[in-house]
Amino acid sequence: MAYHYENIKLEKGMYGQSGCTFAQTLEKLDPSEHYRGTPLEGLDAFQRQLKRFDIKVKGAGSDMVEKFFHTTDSAVLFPEFVSRVVRQGLEEESILPAITATVTQFDGMDYRSIASVPSEEEKELKRVEEGASIPETTIRTQENLVRLHKRGRMLVASYEAIRFQRLDLFSVTLRQIGAYIGRMHLQDAIAVIVDGDGNNNAAKSFQVGTKPISGTAGTLTYDALLEFWSQFDPYTMNTMLVGGDVMLSMLKLDEFQNPLTGLNFQGTGTLTTPLGAQLLRTSAMPAGTLIGLDKSYALEQICGSEITVEYDKLIDRQLERAAITSISGFAKLFPEASKVLKV
Repeated sequence: MAYHYENIKLEKGMYGQSGCTFAQTLEKLDPSEHYRGTPLEGLDAFQRQLKRFDIKVKGAGSDMVEKFFHTTDSAVLFPEFVSRVVRQGLEEESILPAITATVTQFDGMDYRSIASVPSEEEKELKRVEEGASIPETTIRTQENLVRLHKRGRMLVASYEAIRFQRLDLFSVTLRQIGAYIGRMHLQDAIAVIVDGDGNNNAAKSFQVGTKPISGTAGTLTYDALLEFWSQFDPYTMNTMLVGGDVMLSMLKLDEFQNPLTGLNFQGTGTLTTPLGAQLLRTSAMPAGTLIGLDKSYALEQICGSEITVEYDKLIDRQLERAAITSISGFAKLFPEASKVLKV
């Protein structure tokens, strides 16, 4: 049985189509729905092209990098392969989904978010008498723009240096590049949570040893955590971001040595705090600082582009130097949904 994917003409111009990625363009030419009930069901259009050219990208029996460059058509697939593996590395260890309420796709570098900052009176759901007006909640656009940032890494390697390397091994380096880019985005997110997005919405900061947080500055106690947790009403502190130093201090607290908490941590590697919040450790956090947030209301991630590679250099020059980039930014949604505790 002949399949349509075997006859598609691949060219590098498929990467430059406005509003479409290479994978989306390929999917339009070779829709996956046409393969339902066939042995190729479950593969997307790019994966079918790998099968067409018999390129194995995973496992001990993966092909050499040079397999992509056996024909001019198969060489066109290489930038998409690089993009996918880098994206895999970005997503594997990323904690951004655990701290963002929503993700917005946006084509541009300057984004204007919306905000609703009700007064204490407006937060109350008052009884509405017959014929009376219903209380209003005002939603407006933010006064200042949120600037998106391009983050990336330069891939530097000659074709001769890697042509005989297995694709599975080459993928390890690409995933590491993705992890680096993901860490840069996380640093941006933390900076926006702490300092705001330019719209006078920095997170409220508390200091251990200064009311309403009891204790002594420099020492983290469970009482201080409880008092910090109590500052979130009407929101719920369901996520905590900490660095390695604060994580160590918390693990030493008696309350965190509860047998059930320890058993869960030893069995799954996930630490559920006695406060019920998910505890996330990252080296992107400043020392001596803890961020608490209600992940459902605190932060918006704006994606200006997916992982982008310089396809001309990867196809025509067979690597040399090629930039791998991603454009992203963050906006505060409800400022009171995130707060900072300094130990």
